[in-house]
Amino acid sequence: MTELALFASAFGTVFALGFQQQNVVHRHFKAAALTSFVIGACQIYLWRTLPDSSASEIIATLLGGPVGIVAAMWLHPIILKRSAA
Repeated sequence: MTELALFASAFGTVFALGFQQQNVVHRHFKAAALTSFVIGACQIYLWRTLPDSSASEIIATLLGGPVGIVAAMWLHPIILKRSAA
């Protein structure tokens, strides 16, 4: 179960960082502020949990990043197009 939580936290961190980058580039101020909270919350969980992690938990964490960035790149234009409409 910790593997899933670590995967989700790494996914959330990298997803939010990628989403944040697009928010900054496109000057979406409110979305940028919101994603900052998500980044912080996900990183706090990672920092608290990773020091005592097993190999499988580290692997789950490392897999969350690539999935998170690809999801952010794909979803950012979809989400913001919907909210602008």
